[in-house]
Amino acid sequence: MAAKPQILSADVDSALRALLAETLGLDPARVADFTADTELFGALPEFDSMAVANLLTGIEERFDVLIEDSDVEAEDFATLGTLTAFVNRLR
Repeated sequence: MAAKPQILSADVDSALRALLAETLGLDPARVADFTADTELFGALPEFDSMAVANLLTGIEERFDVLIEDSDVEAEDFATLGTLTAFVNRLR
């Protein structure tokens, strides 16, 4: 089986924004306006516990990582910045 291409750090932001738009059913233009301080879980009605599970699966697939339960903290989903840091930590 061929290895999946690694996503470069510079592309993590755009890949994560695309994944958020897909997973949450948000307009990509809206997600493009998010800043690192944009609140996610608890602030976006679309971002519920089911969306977290779907997002984790998407992160595993898109970034070719395995996420263990011990890797995940609630704070990782607080803002776009903390979510990006979480993905970078996994890589």
